[in-house]
Amino acid sequence: MDQGGSIITLDFDNSTQAWPLYDWMGVCKAGLVSCVRYLARDLGPKKIRVNAVAAGPLATIAAKGIPGFKHLENKWTRQSPLAWDARGDQCHAAVAKTSCALLSDYFAFTTGETVHVDGGYHAIGAEPVDSATVAP
Repeated sequence: MDQGGSIITLDFDNSTQAWPLYDWMGVCKAGLVSCVRYLARDLGPKKIRVNAVAAGPLATIAAKGIPGFKHLENKWTRQSPLAWDARGDQCHAAVAKTSCALLSDYFAFTTGETVHVDGGYHAIGAEPVDSATVAP
C-alpha cells in the first residue's frame, strides 16, 4: 500500500460495556478496536486509513457459534430506532455498503473510527417503554 489506502475490520461494539454471553470474545473485540486506533496513528503518515465497522447482529454462519445469539437478535430488534432485522437483506446490505464507503475515497480523512451500523441501538440506553403503562 505504497500509495495509501484503507483497512477496515468488522467489530461488535463492546468498547464501553460488557455483554452477557459474549465473554472472552468481547475482550478480544475490545482489543481489536484499540488496535484500530494504534494502527490509524502509525499508518496515517503513509496515507493509510484504519477504521472499524460496528455492526448490529447479523444472522450468519459465525453467529450460530455465539451462545444466546437469538436473545441478542430479539433485543436488538426491540431497541433499535431503525428497526434492525438481523435476518433481513437491508441490514446485511447496510453493513456492506458502509464498508465499501469506508474503503472508498468518500472517507478520505476518516481514520481511527468505529462506525456504527446497528440501527441506532448503540445510542439508546434501554428498550422503549410505553409511557401509558408506567405509573406516575
